[in-house]
Amino acid sequence: MPPISPTEQDALESGNVWWDSELFSGKPDWCRLHDLSISKLRPDEQAFLDGPVEELCRRLDDWHITHELYDLPPDIWDFIKQNRFLGMIIPKAYGGLGFSALAHSQVVMKVSSRSATAAVTVMVPNSLGPGELLMKYGTPAQKDYYLPRLADGREIPCFALTGPEAGSDASSIPDSGVVCRQDFSGEKDVLGIHLNWEKRYITLAPVATLLGLAFQLYDPEHLLGDKETLGITVALIPTNHKGVEIGTRHFPLNIPFQNGPTYGRDVFIPMDWLIGGQAQAGKGWRMLVECLSEGRGISLPALSTGAAKVAARYTGAYARVRQQFGMSIGHFEGVEEPLARILGNAYLMDAGRILTATALDQGQRPAVITALLKYQLTERMRRLINDAMDISGGAGICMGPSNYLARAYQSIPIGITVEGANILTRSLIVFGQGAMRCHPWLLQEIQAAQAEDVAAFDTAFMGHVKHIFSNLGRSAWYGLTNAKLVAHGSPLTRDYYRHLTRLSSQFALLADYAVLSLGGNLKQRERVSGRMADILANLYLCSAVLKHFEEQGEPEADVPLMAYACKLTIHRAQQAMLAAFHNLPYPWLAKTLRTLMFPYGKPFSPPDDALIHQVARLALELSATRDRLTAGIFITNDPADRMGRIEDALHKTLAAAEIEKPLRKLMKEGKLAAHTVAEAIVEAGKKGLLDKFSVEKLLAARRATANAVRVDDFPADYFRQGEEKNPLLSPSSVRGA
Repeated sequence: MPPISPTEQDALESGNVWWDSELFSGKPDWCRLHDLSISKLRPDEQAFLDGPVEELCRRLDDWHITHELYDLPPDIWDFIKQNRFLGMIIPKAYGGLGFSALAHSQVVMKVSSRSATAAVTVMVPNSLGPGELLMKYGTPAQKDYYLPRLADGREIPCFALTGPEAGSDASSIPDSGVVCRQDFSGEKDVLGIHLNWEKRYITLAPVATLLGLAFQLYDPEHLLGDKETLGITVALIPTNHKGVEIGTRHFPLNIPFQNGPTYGRDVFIPMDWLIGGQAQAGKGWRMLVECLSEGRGISLPALSTGAAKVAARYTGAYARVRQQFGMSIGHFEGVEEPLARILGNAYLMDAGRILTATALDQGQRPAVITALLKYQLTERMRRLINDAMDISGGAGICMGPSNYLARAYQSIPIGITVEGANILTRSLIVFGQGAMRCHPWLLQEIQAAQAEDVAAFDTAFMGHVKHIFSNLGRSAWYGLTNAKLVAHGSPLTRDYYRHLTRLSSQFALLADYAVLSLGGNLKQRERVSGRMADILANLYLCSAVLKHFEEQGEPEADVPLMAYACKLTIHRAQQAMLAAFHNLPYPWLAKTLRTLMFPYGKPFSPPDDALIHQVARLALELSATRDRLTAGIFITNDPADRMGRIEDALHKTLAAAEIEKPLRKLMKEGKLAAHTVAEAIVEAGKKGLLDKFSVEKLLAARRATANAVRVDDFPADYFRQGEEKNPLLSPSSVRGA
């Protein structure tokens, strides 16, 4: 049996299980998913998106932010504060907006479609930060004082957890606080804490007025009780407090959201500066785990989905208007493949985002699901932004005000790294915690064994044995019949429900095999654990896709997107399962189980060429499907805007497409002497082969296309001047914000 440390116990007890437990059971109750009421935006939430969020997006100039100012402009900071973007999760009773998880997600997604810097600035105070900790654990006095100030921007918060020697292993932070008595603010012998800390990578630290701080608390004089080591504790400290230092800025990959280190040397704080007061001393780890598990299911998935939708809409439009060899590059099969990946992944990412936000809105705290959603969606964003860059070619790699992809491309590792690095999350957390949390018997067995409760252990053990044989029988039957007797869903979705049911049963059996054969060594077998996490993640995302498709009324035009996403996730789950078989102990038993589960070989294939073609074509035309897929991001066809110019070109190109066909026929037949399309349009007009209206329409399309595919250039001394006046490392310019 693997031992469970106090830190692990806190992590296991924070949050709860939800749909992940159904997938772990081997017999998911699809009615539970079908009957789930998906969250909808309230009227005030929709009004906020249509009003302040739309206005903020319209005003954001990402080139000015990332290349010239290295910060949000002062008027944007003021707009964000005045419209309470920093207080979206704070209840209305305290002056906040009191938004749902879905509304929070929608705001971050829309803002991220214009500026990652603005999105991070907005999302961090509403994710892991003092606001959420105060709402859940703060004293009434702390809530009454700080929450209104956080909501209206009078206080800018940051939260300091990561340090030079404590990154992924945040529970081992060396920063310390010692309980003591000291004179403070004119009072004698005040009970408080003597603090020393060094933190880095702290978002908003350079401009923060309020510092949330995690540290190890010690009580050598037993002023609070019998224990000398109390554990991780969380305090709230004004940044102008004596001894608090904010260092010079970090610069995360040309995305200049405010980020930097903070230090404290011999800082004294009174005990009532602990979040929750003295009663919460030593309870900070559980507080952090609970808040992080919810926040990471909203912010980074929303940001990743925003990037995916931007790539789907505008890279698809670019592929239609950009021509090579006399045809749109989007019609080449080599381009169709990455284009389909972009659209298919954008569809399933949106589905996973909405389903998880719904769970959070209904009071669920699914720690495993939020972890897998963060790592899966940021990884898929990495792949599809790379695909978009490949399609865009030179227009994607030339930096300038017109480039809508380059900053997203640069920022990819940030999302991969923060709020739980993906390597750690995949290899240790999702299956490691998932097996404990979601398995119907495993945690009960371990707890009974540790408590030496033989009766409880016997009950759990026999339940576990029945569970194994039940999944063994189901897996063998589903392997022989491909779950043909499972009847759920409509004719459009039924096959995918069958495949998921089959894979869920096989996953549950494989999970037991991994746990029982490896025992406590499973913690060290991170590649096995990572593959199991991939299986669970793809089963969850496929479930989300089916729910999303049904919630939208199963539109026939969206069937290619749904089918692509389902085939992709089901195939990846199968491949991860087969890879796990090859690396588990007792190869003879693994081979026997594999033959039992897959008696006819590999049953599931990735999306085929015909489906890839269908999905890619959706990106090249105006349609309700394209609008549904990219709903929620900032959309414009203003030719002066870096993305609007591509949308404008798409509309004009499609409007002129039918007129251009006879023109190209005339060129092919040699009836026009011109060598370029633009020259042929003018010549055809002069010869009376095209009427004036058609000529104007074609020329407008050509001008719009030229604007869409252009790249920026700069004066010879532009970048030298930029280096000389670069204010990035100037603390005064940072504090001025």
